Amino acid sequence: MTLALAQTGLLTVRSVRTLGRQPVYLVFSLVQPLIWLLLFGSVFKAIGTLPGFGGSYLEFLTPGVVAMTAMLTANWAGTSFIQDIDRGVMDRTLASPTRRGAIVGASIAYQGLTMVILGLIVFGAAWVAGVRYPSVVGVLVTIGLAVLLAAAFTGLSDALALMLRSQDALIGLSQFLTLPLSFLSSVMLAPSLMPGWVASAAAWNPLNWAAVGSRSALSEAPDWGLIGRDALQLTALALALAVAAGAAFRSYQRSS
Repeated sequence: MTLALAQTGLLTVRSVRTLGRQPVYLVFSLVQPLIWLLLFGSVFKAIGTLPGFGGSYLEFLTPGVVAMTAMLTANWAGTSFIQDIDRGVMDRTLASPTRRGAIVGASIAYQGLTMVILGLIVFGAAWVAGVRYPSVVGVLVTIGLAVLLAAAFTGLSDALALMLRSQDALIGLSQFLTLPLSFLSSVMLAPSLMPGWVASAAAWNPLNWAAVGSRSALSEAPDWGLIGRDALQLTALALALAVAAGAAFRSYQRSS
């Protein structure tokens, strides 16, 4: 266990150093969420007067944007595996004593750290735009749920990357998954205004778990039971997909 953690830490540091040399990655990752937050928040400002929004659409939208950022950013996690495969780095890593779980764990840890930074920046932009929440605890819980969501989609992206081994295929499949998940959630629309079948589908949507739990945490009267349930669901999904990513190495090694 100690060796696996040490290897995870070293591989995570490697990824962080890569980010330090290419900080523009964070800038590109922020473009889309900030457009949603500032543009949609302004254009659809009047929607906040409808029932279910609590009077401020930007306040409603912010935790959804944080969750969306986690999903979309983590969906690209597998591209680093494909780059390592194309460059021969993955084969050398697998030939070393490095554990497969450490490789997946480092990918998840890196995406989690990235999400903390992105989440804080999104909340900072919302604060500049005039959004105020009752406590810092809600902000921290929201970022925590976003990290769990990012962990789940990182595991999925890594598993798909090892099976597909094609950047084009991974990007296409990722987009195919994220669009339905985005629209079958309450990220931009209050649950009370959704068609019945959309609300039913959203109950099984991990993106919706993060968004709903985050809104409750940011409210004046958080429902900790609901927040705990969503956190447990996201944790279970993240663990299951991390195991799936680890198992995908066997498929990769058999066919490589």
